[in-house]
Amino acid sequence: MKKMYLSLGLVFLMIMPVLQAQETDVVVRVRSKDAKFIGSSIGGAKILIKNAETGELLASGMTTGSTGDTQLIMQEPHSRNQRLTDKQTAGFLATLDLEEPVFVSVEAIAPYNKKQARVVSSTQLWLLPGKDISGEGLVLEVPGFVVDILSPQTHERTGSESTIDIKANVVMMCGCPVTPGGIWDANQYEVTAVLKRDGKQVQELQLEAGEKPSTFSAETTLEPGLYELLVYAYDPVHGNTGLDRTNFIVN
Repeated sequence: MKKMYLSLGLVFLMIMPVLQAQETDVVVRVRSKDAKFIGSSIGGAKILIKNAETGELLASGMTTGSTGDTQLIMQEPHSRNQRLTDKQTAGFLATLDLEEPVFVSVEAIAPYNKKQARVVSSTQLWLLPGKDISGEGLVLEVPGFVVDILSPQTHERTGSESTIDIKANVVMMCGCPVTPGGIWDANQYEVTAVLKRDGKQVQELQLEAGEKPSTFSAETTLEPGLYELLVYAYDPVHGNTGLDRTNFIVN
């Protein structure tokens, strides 16, 4: 009997280290397609780490930090295993206490503060106790543009003989500026305004880039009515898209 107890005790001692929780760091970063990392300057990306089998939320938070080194990320050639991030580059660090391997889903909602532009990017992977995912970390990509209609303002009233000034701000999902001939070349993108009255399209206008970075505009005149304005941006090279809507009134 003593031998049996002794054997059970040895088995228990052998199992104990395996069941002890180990701190495991997971760094998650979110990168804008054809651009830089999503960080504090645009409000960050919301990160959710969940147990893929049970749905239990293991960690959540926002990416914080800088968008990264423009020259390194966008202008220099990259080799395998070359880091594109440093300590200042935006990311979210989760420290989990894991007793055993867990299969997780990792979601990024970005850019979180721009509801009309939010995109969800996700992946799944095994997390192993004590095996950190650090350094560059797990990088999720989100496509798109952030488009904000600046004019007309929501529910603005204008006269039928007045010139309607249509103006929109267009930036990459990281907040990086769009300029003619720049790294993110405004001349490469199609920015279009679509006007509807009573649910029917009445005009389509191409917006042109102005002197102010990321600002596109056009002018038109309209008959009296209730209008919906839709402005979209499209990059035929990388497939990025973005859109915003508003409503206004012509008396």
